[in-house]
Amino acid sequence: MSSSPIKIGVLATLFGPFQTVGEDGVRGVELAVDEFGGAIAGRPIELYVGGTLGMPDGTMFKARELFQDQGVDFIVGPLSGNEGLAIRELAKQMPDRTFINGSSGAQELTLVDPAPNFFTFALNGVQCMAGMGRYAYEQLGYRKVVTLGEDYSYPHGQVGGFMLEFCELGGRVIDKLWVALSEEDYSDVIPAIPAEADAIFLALGGTDAINFLRQYENAPNRKPLFGGAITTDQSVLSAEGVPADYLVGLVTASVTADDNPEPLWQDFVRAYQDKFPDGFNYPSYFALTYYNNTKAALLALDSVGGDLSRGQRAFQEALADVDFDSPCGPVRLDHKRGAIANSFITVVEQDANGVLYRKLLQEVEGVTTTLGLPENEFLALGTFDAENPSCA
Repeated sequence: MSSSPIKIGVLATLFGPFQTVGEDGVRGVELAVDEFGGAIAGRPIELYVGGTLGMPDGTMFKARELFQDQGVDFIVGPLSGNEGLAIRELAKQMPDRTFINGSSGAQELTLVDPAPNFFTFALNGVQCMAGMGRYAYEQLGYRKVVTLGEDYSYPHGQVGGFMLEFCELGGRVIDKLWVALSEEDYSDVIPAIPAEADAIFLALGGTDAINFLRQYENAPNRKPLFGGAITTDQSVLSAEGVPADYLVGLVTASVTADDNPEPLWQDFVRAYQDKFPDGFNYPSYFALTYYNNTKAALLALDSVGGDLSRGQRAFQEALADVDFDSPCGPVRLDHKRGAIANSFITVVEQDANGVLYRKLLQEVEGVTTTLGLPENEFLALGTFDAENPSCA
C-alpha cells in the first residue's frame, strides 16, 4: 500500500471579478479535507492551488501546469461556466486523469458530449433556477420581465432555466440585456431597461453584481429586482458598501439558504466561521460547491483505499456511484455524471446586527439536469444562449 501523498490540484479564479469567490471555493476544499483528517488510507493529502482569471485558455494552461509541474493526481475545479467547458475538453485528452468540477455551471457541462472522466456534484445554472419562474409568476405577481446578465454560458443557463417555468405559466420576457464580464459602468444599460417591465431578473455575480447594485440604487423609476443564483450570494451581501436597505426583500434562487435549519448546514456554517473568521458572513455558493465536489472525491477515494492505479479506473468507477448527504441535502449523479441535488428560493433579510442573509422560502428537492423533463425533450430545446429560449 502506497504511503505517498495524494496530490490534489485546485483550479479557482484568484484574479479578476471572481477573485473573492475563488478564494471562498478554496476554503470549501480545505473544509472537506479537514473532515478526513487530511489523509486517505494513510496517505496525506496535499493541495496545489492554481489561480485563474476565469478565461478558458488560461485555465487549460493552468490545469496542464498542475499535472506536469506539480504532479497532481486529479483536479477539483474550475469555477466559471466557460472554464468548465474547456476543462471538460481537456479531460477527453487525458483519460487516465480524473477531473471533478468546482462550481462551473455551464448547462451542457455533462448533458451534451460529456467526458467519461469529468464529474460534477454541483448544480448547473439551469438547475439553480428550479422553482424561480413559478415563484415569480405566482407569488411575486410578475408578468413582464427583462433579464440582465453577463454574456456567457452560466448566466445564459440561469435565464433559460427561469424562462422555462415563467413563460409556460404565461409570463413574458420582453428583453434580454447582456454585458461583458468585469463590466464597471452601467450608465448605458440602466436607461435601456424597458419602462413596461414589472421587474428585472438579475443574473450578475461577483463585482459585476456589486457595481450594478450600487449604480442602480440611485436610478430613477427603479424596477423590483429578483433572480440569479449568485446575485445575492454572500460574496455580494458581505461586501463593503452594498446598498443594504435596497437589497432587503430581493428574492433569488440558488444552492444554499443561509438560515437553513438542517443540522448538516448549521454544522457547515460553524466550521466555516470558526476556520475562516476573515471569510464571508456565511459560506458562499462557491464554498459549498467546491466542498461538495472535494468531499465526493475523497469519499470515492476512501472507498477504494486510495487506489489511483490503472489509469485511476477504480477511483472513477467509485466516483460515479457516490451518493452522500451534503450540508444542503442529498447529492448524487445521473447517468452522465451530472449532479442531482436540491435548490432553494430565498429572500434577503437583515438581522439585528445589520448582517444581510438569505432567508429560506422554498426548497426544491432532487433537481435534475433536465428539470424533470424527459432527456430527449429537454435536449430538443437546444443549448441556452443569448437568444435561446424565447417565450414564443
